Amino acid sequence: MAENKQPQIEWNDKDMRTTYVNATNVVAGREEVMMILGVNRAWQMNQEKVDVAISDRIVMNPYTAKRLAIMLSATVRAYEKKYGPLDIGVNTAPAAAPAAPAVAKATGKSAK
Repeated sequence: MAENKQPQIEWNDKDMRTTYVNATNVVAGREEVMMILGVNRAWQMNQEKVDVAISDRIVMNPYTAKRLAIMLSATVRAYEKKYGPLDIGVNTAPAAAPAAPAVAKATGKSAK
């Protein structure tokens, strides 16, 4: 039986650049996911207008986006295990699935 060998990956950082971001947005279509990255120079959230200087747009396919999401989630879990929870001021719990009657009403099918 042939052994399923994974290729060795060598990371070449010769042309890498580093960008600091503290503001992000993500938009997606059927075939790509875009991350918009920038810097929010306003530190008071009660301001009427917040100007974000967009520095980068990262475009990837949904498979790469899913792998990135898994890696980011694992990294944040490890960080919080070591340093404590990060409170970002929003509810990060997954949304509950709709109740059966709501699904039946939306689809026209009864739940069995």
